[in-house]
Amino acid sequence: MSQAVAELLNAALALSESERAELAELLAATLTSPPSSLHPAWAAELRRRADQIDSGQVKPIPLDEVRRQVQAQLDAAEPTNG
Repeated sequence: MSQAVAELLNAALALSESERAELAELLAATLTSPPSSLHPAWAAELRRRADQIDSGQVKPIPLDEVRRQVQAQLDAAEPTNG
């Protein structure tokens, strides 16, 4: 790790958790390629899905809605106690 990166890291670690999260999101948004530790097949899949969202071909579903749908399916699958 370079000296500049170490200094930035130390400064970032002094921020509150919400400030660190905001900074992480802002930094991640500037990256044009996935992290190098990501398997190439996953990187290609992430790019494909991001392109589908960006083009409007796929509309993301909010997490709360997904949870509601899953819970409804689980509730419907529960056996009844006759």
